[in-house]
Amino acid sequence: MTSRNAAPQGVTAAAATDVGQKREHNEDRVLVRNDLRLYVVADGAGGHNAGDVASALAVKSIANYFEATEPEVATLPTIDKFGLPRSARRLSAAIHKANRDVVEISKKNNRFKGMGTTIVAVRLSEDGRLLHLAHVGDSRCYRLRAGYLDQITEDHSLINDVLEERPEIDEAVMAKLPRHVVTRALGMADKVRVTVRSVVIAPGDRYLLCTDGLSGPLGNAAIAEGLSADRTAEELVQGFIASANEAGGPDNIGVVVVTCDDVHQSDEEAQATVHMTPPSRRSPHATSDPEIILLGIEEVSLEPEVTMVPSRSADDALVNVLQDLVRPIVGPKR
Repeated sequence: MTSRNAAPQGVTAAAATDVGQKREHNEDRVLVRNDLRLYVVADGAGGHNAGDVASALAVKSIANYFEATEPEVATLPTIDKFGLPRSARRLSAAIHKANRDVVEISKKNNRFKGMGTTIVAVRLSEDGRLLHLAHVGDSRCYRLRAGYLDQITEDHSLINDVLEERPEIDEAVMAKLPRHVVTRALGMADKVRVTVRSVVIAPGDRYLLCTDGLSGPLGNAAIAEGLSADRTAEELVQGFIASANEAGGPDNIGVVVVTCDDVHQSDEEAQATVHMTPPSRRSPHATSDPEIILLGIEEVSLEPEVTMVPSRSADDALVNVLQDLVRPIVGPKR
């Protein structure tokens, strides 16, 4: 059995957090669990004794979920009968469980009311060929491959929601919107949407998980340069924290680096597409499947409400702008 401190074959990982230069306390949390092939970064929000509780609880909950389910899943195929990688489903399920845990604590104790956290987590597949990635919020995952940097998460942010749902919005309204606000986080509601994907690992890949305390002040060029350095995972982590602080350290800094320098795969495997769907077994005489199904995952209110963390972080004028932004999407009040 692999010890907690031993990384999977061909993989090295390291993690650290730092309070930064402007904050009084640290709400970022990180996790390296080599025995579970699990790596997590969380960025809490809600103030002292709230944001740090949310991020710590989320990280612990995810690890506990994998520990509890490991014996049962170890006997099952790595790909389920629907063609989905079981590790990807577990990663999403673990984050959903973490969300319920954060919500439950915030409801039970007024001291923690309104706390939330972003999350980005990866898990390596049992055979070392796939990296499963799940995230909520704007904590990111980057990949450096053959000298090229890719951001393989997409922020769940207000600005991206506008791009997807209201691209025609008036620029005068757009100018009033805050630029760095997340629209999904753990702890905000009983249900949460988790973005999940799986990517093929290639020899030499380097992955960076980080909070916006790193991605904000550094930018892509500095991140690419940092990941390209001929250093150990631990040295890369410390270098990123130092660089973020040198750039002003405007927020807490949470970093995990996972290097796959010695992973052995053929070029064909490295370039393969991850196929999630098995061949169709439907009868040729069966009726056609629906092309679009709307699932009631997100409850839509006829009178939209705006929730934000911290709760008093916006004045009435901004709240009104945000409500006007949402209202055309959900429809007029009836």
